[in-house]
Amino acid sequence: MQAVNLLPRDERRRGGPSIPTPVAITAIGGFTLMIALLGLLFVSAHGTVNQRRLELAQKQEELAAIPVPAQSQVQQQDALVADKQARVTALNAALAKRIAWDRVLREFALVLPDDVWLLNMTAKAPILATTAPSTSTSSPTSSSTGSTTPAAPVLGGQLSFTVEGYTYSHDAVARLLTRLSLIPDLEQVQLVTSEQTKLANRKIIHFKISANVRAPGASS
Repeated sequence: MQAVNLLPRDERRRGGPSIPTPVAITAIGGFTLMIALLGLLFVSAHGTVNQRRLELAQKQEELAAIPVPAQSQVQQQDALVADKQARVTALNAALAKRIAWDRVLREFALVLPDDVWLLNMTAKAPILATTAPSTSTSSPTSSSTGSTTPAAPVLGGQLSFTVEGYTYSHDAVARLLTRLSLIPDLEQVQLVTSEQTKLANRKIIHFKISANVRAPGASS
């Protein structure tokens, strides 16, 4: 029996299945677009790199144009900074030992009763004194000479705060004493005198109170 090929002649001539034309065109177009995008990104990146290099070169030129200070100027500036720091330290040390009289008087004015009027008020600051130099002598059998220790500065005298005035009763004097004891900057508040007297034919109390002003830095 003889075999017969039933396929069309066109199919027999082709070696295999053919790719549709629209699919081929779409693939080629997509590949071309991808190549174009890659080229665009490369050009953009290359331009950014060139711009950054240009900016770096400009900054390096500006840095090179800044004059370098001489060593003597640097030393002079360091000396000025050190001198300023020393002055600030000395000022802080002086302020730490300063008595805030404005605060003391303000606190006193806040606690002063209305039925008390003052004749006078005194406040004394500490007096700077020096201790006597301590001298150590050697024994008669020793050949070394005596040595003297320099005197050290100390605060001499009391920080006194005294008020004198009038009021109408001894109870008012006691109330004033209690209020003065509440002032943080005062300590050892005590009554010196409290006596009855006459003023304009009226019996009043003449009093005198003293206290010590607390030294700066002392604990309350």
